[in-house]
Amino acid sequence: MSSAAPTAPDAAPDQALRLVDQVERRNRAVRLLAAVRRHRADLLVALIWVVLAGWLTHGLWPDPGGRTLALNPEDQALYEWFLAVDARAVLGDFSLLTDRLNAPDGVNLMANTTVIALGIVCAPLTLLLGAPVTFALLAAANLAGTALAWYLLFHRTLRARRLAAALGGGLCGFGPGMVSQTNSHLHMTAQWLVPVIVWLVVRLLRAADPGRTPASSVDALHTGPDRRRMFSSAAGLAAAVVAQVFIGEEVLFLAAVTLLVMAISYAVADRDLARRALPGFAGGLAIAAGLALMVLGYPLWFQFAGPQGVADGMFSPAYFSADLSSWWTISPLSVAGSDQASRLTTGPAEYNTFLGWPLLLVTAVCAIWAGPRRLVFSCVAAALVMGALSLGPEVVLGGTRTALPGPYALLSGLPVVDGALPMRFGLALLPIVATLLVLAVDRALRTTGRARRLVPLAVVAALLPIFPTPLPTAERPAVPEFITGGHWRQCVRAGGVLVPVPLPTPKEPWPMRWATAADAGFGMPEGFFIGPYGRGGTAAMGTFKQPTSALLADVARRGDQPAIGDEQRRQAARDAEFWGASCVALADDAPHAESLRATLEQLYGPATRIADAWTWRV
Repeated sequence: MSSAAPTAPDAAPDQALRLVDQVERRNRAVRLLAAVRRHRADLLVALIWVVLAGWLTHGLWPDPGGRTLALNPEDQALYEWFLAVDARAVLGDFSLLTDRLNAPDGVNLMANTTVIALGIVCAPLTLLLGAPVTFALLAAANLAGTALAWYLLFHRTLRARRLAAALGGGLCGFGPGMVSQTNSHLHMTAQWLVPVIVWLVVRLLRAADPGRTPASSVDALHTGPDRRRMFSSAAGLAAAVVAQVFIGEEVLFLAAVTLLVMAISYAVADRDLARRALPGFAGGLAIAAGLALMVLGYPLWFQFAGPQGVADGMFSPAYFSADLSSWWTISPLSVAGSDQASRLTTGPAEYNTFLGWPLLLVTAVCAIWAGPRRLVFSCVAAALVMGALSLGPEVVLGGTRTALPGPYALLSGLPVVDGALPMRFGLALLPIVATLLVLAVDRALRTTGRARRLVPLAVVAALLPIFPTPLPTAERPAVPEFITGGHWRQCVRAGGVLVPVPLPTPKEPWPMRWATAADAGFGMPEGFFIGPYGRGGTAAMGTFKQPTSALLADVARRGDQPAIGDEQRRQAARDAEFWGASCVALADDAPHAESLRATLEQLYGPATRIADAWTWRV
């Protein structure tokens, strides 16, 4: 035997280390398996919602880049562009005033619904697979995530039985308004932080109550508010509010108004609690507001008073008001809905109030049966207020204006608030109605009488008519190979301005898909966005067309070739200089492409062929 061979004592330490490593891996696997078993019911509920969300959006999944939501493709083009611009933050190329649209003025991202936080979080996916994939994923994830968040709130905070919590969470995530808003409104469906905000508010209130029931014998030794818990709740609330602002401010606004109404009504119902907890609760909210403003102060100033910012809303409250009869009508996007019901709203993305008479009836009965509880009272009060506000400044019934003033008229003239869309107040009723149903079903499941079966069956029967159907999708034209193949770099530098012909508009934003496919690597003039181009600098959709842009749009629309003289050529040169353009590009699939090419050659001279596009350096 060689003297160099290892002896048993030399090998023992290595073997011991391997054994310890194996034991640790086995212990981790055992703990993970135990956690899965412990939460298997919750995981099953989450899996069901993921499958349902995927089924509702399955029309996008065969080819996200080649499919679009048929009911609102314009907004999908806009949000995919937002995601592409937001993703550039990880490349160090991002600003709240982006120069990638509306050259040379740019676009104020805070004044637009740009879902900045979602775009940055999903940036690796966007840069790797493209914004259409990210959009399709978020469209589904927002539905499932919102349902799961509300389920956990109902189950963990309200201590409701799983069946009751699942029914409530399902309504919150997949109710008619949520499914309708999934037609390209990512900022409205990303509501999974709202239950977190509600939980933190409730946690803050409980910590501020000096008369709370002690959680343990140790807590019983201390009297007065739990200041450590108050501060942690306030800090968490501030963080959640900051995140929600960069996801969707309108959802935060609706949540804040709803919580305010519920807090006031709850205080009326429980005056002792209000007297005990109000000082600490108000102080905690003040801390949360102060911490949030430390982060949000500059972005909010930038939104309202910064470059390209707007301080008002651009939508007419009278036009975006809910029809009173829509409340007892079933959404066209539900299994029992009818396409005729679409006449009661402004479009397929705004079926916010279509709960249907079965659900309204069962909810009313459940609210009565649940008993004189303070939470029931505050939910009913909030439902009545938010429902009334959704009717707008003048009540509309069956498509006819009744001349009866709606409660929303009281908000007329208030800055920021007056720019809200009244019909979206109806979205707040999904979690309110869900809470009432959860309370009733949970109470029934804790009894032994006939109500144990009748109440859950009645709730399920009321929810079945509004069960959602898959969102309609359609094919969309492919982006030119000039863009997807990176050939655009031959005539415009990265970050420069490319002028697609015809230029994008709010009604036809399709050229913005060029920039999306190029990861927003170049800018373009005009486009689909909100900016200060209304009368007196008020908010407007899009901007003014330059003369050359208007001329080319007319050619694309009618196919006629206009007379081009020296004045038009000088104007074309001035417009190209104004835009800071490096290159003008015309794809083969443009409308009336031959007429456009002939017009452009008269304006800018002979074209250069690059891939499947004609280009002009300017």
